[in-house]
Amino acid sequence: MTDLTSAGGALRRRPKQRAGLAGALPVFFIGLFFIYVLAFLGGPALSILFQAFRSSTGHFTTQYVDQLFGHYYAKTYATTAALSAVTALIGVVAGLLTAYQIQRQSTPGWLRNAVNSFSGVAANFAGIPLAFAFISTLGTQGMLTLWLKAAGIDIYGAGFSLFSFWGLVLTYLYFQIPLMVIIITPALQGMRREWREAAMGLGGNGWHYWRHVGIPILTPSVLASFILLFGNAFASYATPYALTSGLVPLVPIEIGNLMSGNVIADPQLGNALSLGMIVVMGAAMTLYTLLQRWTGRWQKR
Repeated sequence: MTDLTSAGGALRRRPKQRAGLAGALPVFFIGLFFIYVLAFLGGPALSILFQAFRSSTGHFTTQYVDQLFGHYYAKTYATTAALSAVTALIGVVAGLLTAYQIQRQSTPGWLRNAVNSFSGVAANFAGIPLAFAFISTLGTQGMLTLWLKAAGIDIYGAGFSLFSFWGLVLTYLYFQIPLMVIIITPALQGMRREWREAAMGLGGNGWHYWRHVGIPILTPSVLASFILLFGNAFASYATPYALTSGLVPLVPIEIGNLMSGNVIADPQLGNALSLGMIVVMGAAMTLYTLLQRWTGRWQKR
């Protein structure tokens, strides 16, 4: 009897030990994640904050932060924000319409799968490879440029330039639109068929449904997507640098020039520009988080 009692106690302890181990593993990995974030995000951010208010001799100063409000760097921030806003707006509209069309029941499954697969690849296709692809296609000696010129259409003679603001807009849209398709698709899939049927049953039509049900539900997701696309474009560095070589003044390129430039190197000013960029990105991510919470309220209903 004693042996049976001991065996039963051992069997009861084993599930408890396994449950304790299963509960400790998530805490362990979450702890590792926070250590990773602090080491590679929080630490550099604090270093930038400290260095932005430090002179070359090690004394406290605000001269570098004050330069951000000067004409040149204020224009740089304005150009970067304008580029990000334009590409985010076009990306949101085009991506939303594309995602809506491929989610319709009448859309063939093979087309839906093709668009989703392409979006997953194109949303991550950026940097130097993307710049090279557009130069090879729409550069001064690009394939499409030469084809159009042979057909009597000289796009560069008409004023277009791939190495300008609007050239960057066209290039950014290659990854902005697919990214919008990816992030807005779950919101569209969450639109229940019963809501439309209820609207129709109450005597409404398609316009009434979208005005009073569809648009209010999708608005938080669309606004959150706009902010995410804005931040994605604002932080892009390799693509505009490889494409324009600094001809269009953008904040990430200016930071790179100041931090690692061979001719003009001013790390303190580069840190000040980085601090301004962190403020902009932090504000964008805060708004995105708030809008995601707003969206979650609808999804739980």
